[in-house]
Amino acid sequence: MQTGENEQALRKILDMTRLMGIMALMLHFYYCCYGAFRFWELTGAFGDKILAAVYRTGLFESFHMSKILALGLLLISLLGAKGRKEEKLRLKTALYFMASGLAAYFLSGLLLHCGGADSTYAMLYMAVTVLGFLLVLSGGTLLSRIIRNRLAVADIFNNENETFPQEERLLENEYSINLPAKYYLKDKLRSSWINIINPFRGLLVLGSPGSGKSYFVIRHVITQHIAKGFSMFVYDFKYDDLSKMVYNTFEKYKHAYEVMPKCYFINFDSIMHRCNPLDPQSMEDITDASESARTILLGLNREWIRRQGDFFVESPINFLSAVIWYLRRYKEGEFCTLPHVIELMQADYDSLFTLLRTDREIEVLINPFVNAYLNDAMEQLEGQIASAKIAMARLSSPQLYYVLSGNDFTLDINNPVEPKIVCMGNNPQKMQIYGAVLSLYVNRLVKLVNKKGKLKSSLIFDEFPTIYLNNMDGLIATARSNRVSTCLGVQDFSQLRKDYGREQADVIMNITGNIISGQVTGDTAKQLSERFGKIMQDRESISISSADTSISRSRQLEAAVPPSKISSLSSGEFVGLAADDPQCRIKLKIFHSEILNDHEALRKEEESYREIPPVRTLDHAMVQQNYMQIKRDVQDIIHTEMDRLLHDPALKHLVVMKR
Repeated sequence: MQTGENEQALRKILDMTRLMGIMALMLHFYYCCYGAFRFWELTGAFGDKILAAVYRTGLFESFHMSKILALGLLLISLLGAKGRKEEKLRLKTALYFMASGLAAYFLSGLLLHCGGADSTYAMLYMAVTVLGFLLVLSGGTLLSRIIRNRLAVADIFNNENETFPQEERLLENEYSINLPAKYYLKDKLRSSWINIINPFRGLLVLGSPGSGKSYFVIRHVITQHIAKGFSMFVYDFKYDDLSKMVYNTFEKYKHAYEVMPKCYFINFDSIMHRCNPLDPQSMEDITDASESARTILLGLNREWIRRQGDFFVESPINFLSAVIWYLRRYKEGEFCTLPHVIELMQADYDSLFTLLRTDREIEVLINPFVNAYLNDAMEQLEGQIASAKIAMARLSSPQLYYVLSGNDFTLDINNPVEPKIVCMGNNPQKMQIYGAVLSLYVNRLVKLVNKKGKLKSSLIFDEFPTIYLNNMDGLIATARSNRVSTCLGVQDFSQLRKDYGREQADVIMNITGNIISGQVTGDTAKQLSERFGKIMQDRESISISSADTSISRSRQLEAAVPPSKISSLSSGEFVGLAADDPQCRIKLKIFHSEILNDHEALRKEEESYREIPPVRTLDHAMVQQNYMQIKRDVQDIIHTEMDRLLHDPALKHLVVMKR
């Protein structure tokens, strides 16, 4: 206990020890300079008796023994010294004092050795020795006044304290994605593995531009899943960055497939394969038509996503659904393609409504439009239909028509009999138009893929917010049992919220089981930090006063990866959370590490990539001919059906003719 009595007693002990050191030094002077003391007539019988008694103890057997004893007692007295703390004092100053004092203290013997019994040399010897003694005393006192625990620390960003153990085992199965990495645990660099052992629970890859989403993560998802025999769909936002990688990786790992798949590429700028997203064989009922209509219109008009349920949003969707389903039912879907739908929508209202009224299944959808037309409510009708016609007219392009009207393959990529690897490319400069069409492709593909009894498949979306996939949360929630892996590349949560609406973006963010995030900021960093949880961290509090320094240490839960850390990640450095499954438990799910890529090997691999071979030889005339043929098909349908209805008395009442 630090009571006042104990401190006073300690001080007395230290003073006495220091006094004993001084006495020992004085006896040393009296013995070694006895001739000088006798010359000065400072000797006596009593002093000689004391000196003789001390001599018998062996203290003066050597010249330095008594000096060392005096210095030792001085140093012992300095151990408990407590001087007034001074922040400006430095260790270097105290060491200078002590070093110079020790030098003077021990080298002063040279004066006595040179001068012999001369009283002048004896006087100099004692003066220099006392000076050295005092300098050692001063240096020791300064040491006690130095603040040893200063507030400044080396780890100013708390990096070491925010490290935590991570998974160092390689956990691999027939579906897993395994990324080698390295991380710091305190001040030691250790090797680790990011193990996505259950990709069917969804993988969300976040990161601002340049953080390395594609180079460090998505490329390995592609290569590892192809090597493990997955059928695959890849949305390539900047065609053909990922498509070329898919093609060359597939050529390398063809042997991994039991049934050899085929590679297909959809690109509207440089036409490769053709595919009809409204394939009549895949549209089983009118709900498929409604879902397709909603996808294409919301993809063209992103602001409608937040207004779903409004009259002037649902009306165009119902109108487009009716047109799609009519063509699906007409001649068993012979003309059920998106280009034919676009052209039929542009027909005059008399002909269009007449054709649509012939199908009983869509009567409930078109009656509001027909009644508005017959009652001359043209402003309402134009508000309902014109927004759909204008939006769809933006897709009227010969190249789009050519790709969308053919049928080189179907979208059931995980068909056990005919598996496929499909890449669809966008163009950032035509993102809105192409993105809407690709959204329709993806919507139809997801419907066909997410079924039981199919092969394992991987859906990879680079820059996911640039397309609109309705009910994406439902896909992630239900696809696990059907062995459908989804990988979504997103730059920031705010981007997803802008393009999909707050509610659906929140669901997608929260329902994804696996997360790998590079540098993100703002709300995204905060949300990720909260999801990663907290770890036990050491805390040290230092209180400095003029008399003493007190240190308080504690442990408390703090964020494992704070938002500021996520906001300042380097390229290739990722944080995240890996989900496990009952067959392979992972105790250390959270990671903060740098993914290791062999840059030189990847560079050589990319240099050896072969270009995707062209599929067909086209010229402008062939594309234009197809474009005009679709227009003629629609005109033939209108003329044929109108003629049939006008000459059939039982159906003549269906003809709409505004007076």
